[in-house]
Amino acid sequence: MQNVQKALNAAGFGNVIKVTVPFNADVYESHSDKPSDGQFRSSLKGQMTSIAKFLRQNKAPILVNIYPFLSLYQSSNFPASFAFFSNDGRKVYDGNIAYSNVFDANYDTLVTALKKIGVPDLKIMVGEVGWPTAGHKYATPDYAQKFYAGLMKRLAANKGTPLRPGKLDVYLFALMDEDQKSIAPGPFERHWGIFTYDGKPKYPLDLSGGGNQNEMLVAAKGVQYLPAQWCVLNPDATNPVGLDDALGYACAYGDCTSLKPGSPCASLDKNWQASYAFNNYYQINDQDVSACDFNGLATVVKTNATRGNCLFPIQIVSDGGRIGGSRGGFMAGVLVLLALWFTL
Repeated sequence: MQNVQKALNAAGFGNVIKVTVPFNADVYESHSDKPSDGQFRSSLKGQMTSIAKFLRQNKAPILVNIYPFLSLYQSSNFPASFAFFSNDGRKVYDGNIAYSNVFDANYDTLVTALKKIGVPDLKIMVGEVGWPTAGHKYATPDYAQKFYAGLMKRLAANKGTPLRPGKLDVYLFALMDEDQKSIAPGPFERHWGIFTYDGKPKYPLDLSGGGNQNEMLVAAKGVQYLPAQWCVLNPDATNPVGLDDALGYACAYGDCTSLKPGSPCASLDKNWQASYAFNNYYQINDQDVSACDFNGLATVVKTNATRGNCLFPIQIVSDGGRIGGSRGGFMAGVLVLLALWFTL
């Protein structure tokens, strides 16, 4: 990091391009859960002090990733209302300050930690904040919409936090779902996107913070799909032998996180779970005929296999296979979305 910044300085770009590094919020802590007791973890304090002072010297911000959802996910005793911005639940009192949401409390814990290592004025940017839509009982589109509606209203007010009044610099995570991302932290890890895999908004979202509950982001244009066909459990395979192994294989090399409890496909029976897994594997492999066999347990059908809110997706055409189009339409939408952030 230091060498990169030195190179930028030497090239004459040091005043306009800054080098920083993102941190998860677990690099700091509070033994009392009050922001005023915030401090960097003892095992990291030396490193964090050096990095923070380097950032201040170069007028660069520190980036932190704050995920209220993880607070809710990691503790069954965490009050759900405190993860949102509704101001109608539990409060944490810290002296004469009342915190009504974990985002503000977490942010100000970092403010205090920075003050204790001698950099009280270091600029803070939230590099990632978001809410997943599948993989856990609290990871749903409705909860995500609730969180973002509160966050946008909070940002639009430009009030900051109790210890850092003023404008907040915040970046959303994420634009799209990531179906190959590691799910070691939890099955929700593949579902942070505010858009579906094919560029459709998952829920209303008013980026202006005006509170319009019906405001939908613009969907991707010109998306091309592979043929309308699905891979499902062969109906002729009654009491199929080897179904568990086939299901396990499809999930291991595909994405079955939408089958987890609390997810939209969790209520499917075993046969339809197998169909979901088979289809996901089939679509990930661009509808290769060999990807819909599973020792005769699977077959390709032309009838939409979607079950209620459980979408059986059709793969989109990759860049190399697109017909007479470009990805400019969707990328333009991405740029517009990013531009909106800089105007908040």
